[in-house]
Amino acid sequence: MFDSLNAICEKAAKEKKSVWQVVIEDDACQQDISVEDNLDRMMTVYQAMRASDENYDPSLKSNSGLVGCEAEKVRKARLEGSLMCGDLVSRIMERALRVAESNACMKKIVAAPTAGSCGVMPAVLLTIQEEYGYSDEDMAKALYVAGGIGSVIAHRASVSGAEGGCQAEIGSASAMTAGAAVYLRGGSNEQMMNASALALKSLLGLACDPVAGLVEVPCVKRNVIGAVNALTAADMTMAGIESKIPPDEVIDAMQSIGRRMDPSIRETGVGGLAGTPTGARIREEIRGNL
Repeated sequence: MFDSLNAICEKAAKEKKSVWQVVIEDDACQQDISVEDNLDRMMTVYQAMRASDENYDPSLKSNSGLVGCEAEKVRKARLEGSLMCGDLVSRIMERALRVAESNACMKKIVAAPTAGSCGVMPAVLLTIQEEYGYSDEDMAKALYVAGGIGSVIAHRASVSGAEGGCQAEIGSASAMTAGAAVYLRGGSNEQMMNASALALKSLLGLACDPVAGLVEVPCVKRNVIGAVNALTAADMTMAGIESKIPPDEVIDAMQSIGRRMDPSIRETGVGGLAGTPTGARIREEIRGNL
């Protein structure tokens, strides 16, 4: 396990390898399996991500009735040509909603790094694979880049909304996805980490304030923000924009901010949007229906 993104890059530079190679070898050693078997496992994870998108049911709503059917609205608007974002970003929006809604409807997803942020990574990775024709093996390698970044975030800070707010969930997922996207676009090891820093910086301080304590509102829509944020961070990086704050320091800042967050905005379902009059009313309505 690595304790910093810088350590990953240093080892990769010393051994003249890519981030994914350093991460897969370290992970294989920890699990006491071969690199080949480890890659096969990651290919299975990627297939599960694809299935979480493909198995979306546009007619299904969560038990609370708060979310569901909304990805289908984006799909219809996209096909009608009425969205301003363009086709690529619109497909990413749609997929982020598809997977996050599937989670709320108790379907199988890949927690990447959490269930609440499960739509970010597949939304971006599946769509750019579709757009640019990357192989499934390429995508599995990209997941190792994401995994390496996520592991350091978990070690230095947190990927738990209860501990660090939504910045630790959607923010981490966005950072991991940005690094993976830069890998796929041919970026350097340092650029992968730079993209993760740009993505995470943009979501610092994000509260975890689920209405009625459910991972539905605003969680599902935040997957869209995390996905699009990852794409823009990757594009800025590939255009040559560098984070003025080193990636590891950005992670440390997230940890510091999380510690300073009031407990009411750390997944308790009490503060933020959950504490609004409408949020409180929804909570009481759901309790009354139990």
